[in-house]
Amino acid sequence: MTKPAPSILVDLHGLRLDAAHALLGPDSDGLRSTVQDDPVAYLQALIDGLSELSLKDPLTGLSNRRLLTAELEGEIDRVARSGEAALLLMLDIDHFKSVNDTYGHLAGDQVLQAVGKALAGCIRPMDTLARYGGEEFAIVLPSCQPAFGHAVAERIRRTIESSPIRVSPAVDLRVTVSIGGAFALQWIRSTTELWIDRADHQLYIAKTAGRNRLCLEDQPVSTVSAEEKHLLFGHLSAPDPAWIDMSSGAIPGGAA
Repeated sequence: MTKPAPSILVDLHGLRLDAAHALLGPDSDGLRSTVQDDPVAYLQALIDGLSELSLKDPLTGLSNRRLLTAELEGEIDRVARSGEAALLLMLDIDHFKSVNDTYGHLAGDQVLQAVGKALAGCIRPMDTLARYGGEEFAIVLPSCQPAFGHAVAERIRRTIESSPIRVSPAVDLRVTVSIGGAFALQWIRSTTELWIDRADHQLYIAKTAGRNRLCLEDQPVSTVSAEEKHLLFGHLSAPDPAWIDMSSGAIPGGAA
């Protein structure tokens, strides 16, 4: 029998937590008053806040690249096992450099925030939206058939195109996005790098074809036969009771 881990008391006053509070900003002000009442709850709340901060883009509040990678790895594993469809969209704001050059970086930040908010309104709660870097965003859509993926991508393109962004009392900007997409490889354990590269290639095609358009790779056709799927995943199904007697641990027809 495993013995419970011994309780370890930590003197919070001996910890250098000022940097953690500075990172969390005003959200951590209320935590300080709970140190004496419940030190464990205080420390857990501080850890939770830092964990969330490490997975968020500070400008847009969207998921960051670290969380995106984790979601991609999870989808690759799920699609390799189930064969279900999953789509990765890569989006880039067209001519974003000219926004910064003409109106300043503050206006550029406002555009990024507005585009991120608009994207969030175009997807499902189960989807993952992340700022990939600079003016590029990524969306992971699990359980996404090709027709639905095309519909979502086109809805995003039209929403951004038709939504003015106010960057000052006298200036409303209109921006567009180019979108590339690739489906995860079914029944095959690929890599996040390969999936992103394939979606990025489609994004490059959309950009070079004139921008403000989408280009989605056709869903790959599975080359795994039903027999191969059974060999790969058959052991995951429930055992046949005719072969294994779980109550006695004996195998019918075999040695006791």
